[in-house]
Amino acid sequence: MTLIGFAARVVAENASVMPGIGDERAPNLHRVFTDWTFSPTGGSVILLASLLYVVLARRVRICGGRWPLSRSVAWWCAVASLTVAIDSSVAVYSGALFWVHMLQHLLLIMVVPVLLVCAQPIRLLQTLRNQPASPSGQVRLVLRWVTSPVLATVLYAAVLITTHLTGFQQLMQTHMWVHAGETVLYLLSGYLLFGPLIGNEAWPWRLPYLLRFVLLAVTMGVDTLVGVVLMLTDHPLAPGFAASHPGWGPGALVDQSTAGAVMWFGGDGLMMILMIVTAIEWGQSSQQDSGWVVGWKESDDGSCSARTPTSKSATVKTSTWTNGRCILTTRHWLR
Repeated sequence: MTLIGFAARVVAENASVMPGIGDERAPNLHRVFTDWTFSPTGGSVILLASLLYVVLARRVRICGGRWPLSRSVAWWCAVASLTVAIDSSVAVYSGALFWVHMLQHLLLIMVVPVLLVCAQPIRLLQTLRNQPASPSGQVRLVLRWVTSPVLATVLYAAVLITTHLTGFQQLMQTHMWVHAGETVLYLLSGYLLFGPLIGNEAWPWRLPYLLRFVLLAVTMGVDTLVGVVLMLTDHPLAPGFAASHPGWGPGALVDQSTAGAVMWFGGDGLMMILMIVTAIEWGQSSQQDSGWVVGWKESDDGSCSARTPTSKSATVKTSTWTNGRCILTTRHWLR
């Protein structure tokens, strides 16, 4: 079973028990905090992935390396955000209220992927990999093509426009497998987009900060387009939302307009925060190039190096795993 297929199964299991679709109970403050659904398979996957992350981070420290606490915090924030998106009252009422469904979209396509990129799970795996061989030329070429920033930007735009400005949302109301595919697609497209744009994850592409700004601005424009079109459309694109809550909730057009506002202001606000963070990193890049910022460097043989510069000398600690044992090497040199 492929990873995407397994993820689709997880979300489908969750979606099949969503009480928001066809539920006539109006939400209130109590139900916002108590109306939760639960996916045993999804919860198990999240738990196992979290245990793996903790174990690998601990092995880095046993090796004498350093795994920043901020990355672990980002991982747990991603886990919490994903749980809220697929199990909380957001998931329960996302099938009845379009604007709540839009909140779920922002969590899945922006918040969770950005936090996962900041957690740097790929770098963590590369740090402790046992096989030093690098991918072959063809595999490397395929990876670079799949993770291409241009392709990721086009995918992000296509996903947002197709799932919001067509009859896709109405189709999702009647077919749970469509909702499952949508969730997986949102997570995947968001992760591919923000992988090379945020932080310093071990991504096949390293983009200059100017290009990162351009791509963030382009994707912010897509968020604006989708939000404005939803607000200005004079007919409901997904009448199934209003039909699922008879006797309570906003009308179809009001709900749709509110969803557009959530996408416009919420999506643009999140993108603006990322652009500010990118600007701060850009301002620090000159110090990084001068070797004055502590950081990690991945070598081709799978080892990791932690550099601690001083005014006249520098120290590099290199850790590798050989036959299940950690080998730590320390080197010093003068500037």
